[in-house]
Amino acid sequence: MIGLPQEILALVSDSFWHGFLVFLRVSAMVSLLPAFGERSVPVRVKLILAIAFSTIVAPTVPFLTLPSGPLIFVGFVLPEIAIGLVLGIAIRLFVLALQTAGSIAAQATSLSQLLGGAAAEPVPAMGYVLVVAALALAVMFGLHIRAAEFLILSYELFPAGVFPDGQLLSSWGISRISHAFNLAFMLAAPFVIASLVYNLALGVINRAMPQLMVAFVGAPLITFGGLFLLFVSAPFMLTVWIEALSAFFQNPTEIPG
Repeated sequence: MIGLPQEILALVSDSFWHGFLVFLRVSAMVSLLPAFGERSVPVRVKLILAIAFSTIVAPTVPFLTLPSGPLIFVGFVLPEIAIGLVLGIAIRLFVLALQTAGSIAAQATSLSQLLGGAAAEPVPAMGYVLVVAALALAVMFGLHIRAAEFLILSYELFPAGVFPDGQLLSSWGISRISHAFNLAFMLAAPFVIASLVYNLALGVINRAMPQLMVAFVGAPLITFGGLFLLFVSAPFMLTVWIEALSAFFQNPTEIPG
């Protein structure tokens, strides 16, 4: 009977340590997770979300015992935070790709200064609209479920308390960044092509009729054309984006070509 409280205390200590380690990885990822980790989300809400994700992930992770010394404690804490940040950045790159696509599209259609400061991060109106729509679409498609599955899978990819291999992580990270830029340019391609055709046509008209003030004629046209092209192409852009995000969650270790 005397040893029973000590056993319970040891079990509680190990359980607390196990949950704390899971919380470190989860909270680091949630701080960068799209929709849940935005600047506009209060810190208290992010904390509650991290605890909620931790309660889902912790029972699925192999039980982690309490370390015997401070050095071992630090050796567990630092890798967990680093891994969580890596996981969060990998998902955040999809939002940055959409912001980049919106900036390219706005610059190509002379709309880069319209409502540029509407968001917490200064992005043009096109990028702001696309990002808000994409985040809403991702949440509707179960971003929280995919994120929880990704966290559970991460313990198979990155064991607890072990720093990931630098060479493999760097090659994987560079490929993810390259894929994000490719995705951004692919999404913004219709606007770049339309801008190229518009400027070529404007140059031909200016050459044929030098006395015509083509800037006054062309400025409203490119503004209306950019907004109309956004109206037409936004559903297709968001479809491509959500498919790319779903493909990443299905196979996060894949290195895009």
